[in-house]
Amino acid sequence: MKLARIGTALSAEKNLDRLFEMIVDEAREFTNADGGTLYIMTDDETALRFAIVQTSSLNIRMGGTSGEITWHPINLKNPDGTPNHANVCAHVALSEETVNIADVYHAEGFNFEGTRKFDAGTGYRSKSMLVVPMRNHENDIIGVLQLLNAQDRVTGEVIPFSIECQRLTESLASQAAVALTNNRLIQALENLFEAFIRSIATAIDEKSPYTGGHVRRVAELTMTIAARINDAKDGPYANVSFTDDEMKELRIAAWMHDVGKITTPEYVVDKATKLETIFDRIEVIKTRFEVLKRESKIKSLKEKASWKKDLQFEAIRDSYKNKIKSLKDDFNFLASLNKGKDYLDDDRIKRLQAIARKKLVVDGKVQPLLTEDEIHNLLIRRGTLTDEEREIIKNHAAITFKMLSQLPFPKKLKNVPLYAGAHHERLDGSGYPLGLKGDQLPLQARIIALADVFEALTAKDRPYKKGKTLSEAMKILQSMAKDNHIDPDLFDLFVKEGIYMDYAKKELSPQQIDEVKS
Repeated sequence: MKLARIGTALSAEKNLDRLFEMIVDEAREFTNADGGTLYIMTDDETALRFAIVQTSSLNIRMGGTSGEITWHPINLKNPDGTPNHANVCAHVALSEETVNIADVYHAEGFNFEGTRKFDAGTGYRSKSMLVVPMRNHENDIIGVLQLLNAQDRVTGEVIPFSIECQRLTESLASQAAVALTNNRLIQALENLFEAFIRSIATAIDEKSPYTGGHVRRVAELTMTIAARINDAKDGPYANVSFTDDEMKELRIAAWMHDVGKITTPEYVVDKATKLETIFDRIEVIKTRFEVLKRESKIKSLKEKASWKKDLQFEAIRDSYKNKIKSLKDDFNFLASLNKGKDYLDDDRIKRLQAIARKKLVVDGKVQPLLTEDEIHNLLIRRGTLTDEEREIIKNHAAITFKMLSQLPFPKKLKNVPLYAGAHHERLDGSGYPLGLKGDQLPLQARIIALADVFEALTAKDRPYKKGKTLSEAMKILQSMAKDNHIDPDLFDLFVKEGIYMDYAKKELSPQQIDEVKS
């Protein structure tokens, strides 16, 4: 029954260091051994590394939660390449058989010089030793458990390890090996899962040369905010504490918050000018203006040919120059509009409409200087995106939620779709895609939303807009908090803890870091 209880406890332990300690502690307890050492096979299976070293009578407790042991591993092969059977632990790992020694000072076939030196330096007397291979469910040796100096429970005298103790230890070693393998497998799968998530996030960032690092920055800022909440001793977050699993869930959600952008066309994500699609169509319009210039020049030459007086020539020349200047001015105006840096007021719209009424002749056919789609894009009041393109970009949040909702997340990660998909929601319900508000938005989603907005405002690598200074970004965030777009309590924490400044020193250019007035 006791062995079954130990097996259950070993299987339940998730922390690898505590699991190592538990293996040695339990083995020593039911064999009443004074010392115990746990060796773990290295990844390349060429050596045994020290994981746990314990000796009660010498008050030695190393490894596990006490810190890593830096002693040299025990090689399974000698320098000449032959198997290292002289070392008892290496021999057990190689032979896969238990070794039970009544007195190591009188044992044959093994080299115990290291043990004798240890005894000489500490005054200890190593005597009985039990060395058991740890074999997992696939019959692979993954470690070795060594117990030292079994003690009589009545007299305290050092005695040999009994056959019963040997069998119990072998059984424990087998259970421990399976528990350790399962623990490692779970950890490996979790590491693989998180690495896969980060690779997807990296691919999304790399999809656009102008958003590289966005997901990383948002994820790191999200976790910084969450950590500060965990550290809060007063205020609205004094009683809020995210568990390790909740922090992992939040981290994954932050890394996946933009996964929906995998469906967003690059020409929309990267649209640096109003006329950009696969390329910037301002160049096509420039070509049309060159056609108009050519037509004007041809017309001027024809008129000169039909007149002989110098005065008439001068009038034709001046008319031509004025026409060319007008065309250049009109094109420069369109080129300026195309950048989308300034607000498009009504007077500029009238001028654009006047230019759009111009015609040109190509291959004998009359066509408008600007197409309807080009006019539609140039009429964008602010920025470079049409209403239709904004909807395409906004749709990424809905796609994120849809994609992640279809994944079979385990129970402790069940909220990843909601946290990730809600990063554009607002507390007042004016956000998207679901229009959630108030208590419908969990704290984790609010954290990602704040991190996303701040990163977007200050990003220095966008071609279509200049990254705002720290004071400008914080003023906007303050306004958003006041309007209940972002969580006011989170914003207060963001300010009081100086999170914004820590981020700025790491991610912003020196020119962006200015004084922020409270």
